[in-house]
Amino acid sequence: MKSAVASECEQHVGRRDCPDALINYSAKFDEYGIIVHDGGSSSISIDYCPWCGSKLPEPQRDRWFDELEKLGITDPIEQEIPEVFADGRWRNNKKQNKSQHPTA
Repeated sequence: MKSAVASECEQHVGRRDCPDALINYSAKFDEYGIIVHDGGSSSISIDYCPWCGSKLPEPQRDRWFDELEKLGITDPIEQEIPEVFADGRWRNNKKQNKSQHPTA
């Protein structure tokens, strides 16, 4: 799975532009998805590796919003969010994360 989300294409600037890029990984949400190649940024969340069937980590999207809400941030699009929430670092913050899991 790691190689599927780390692949780079010499012909396309972004992974989403390459028709050979199938899987997206969001470090912010610890979430895997199948890329929807329609020119946008959509992907369809998946719970299992499409190649081996292994269970993927539980997505942390809901928890991300819950943690921001605890900080008084109810609209992360309109409100400024702490930089640590821009990627997966927020999950490693001991004050906000008492248990963590490795990514697949």
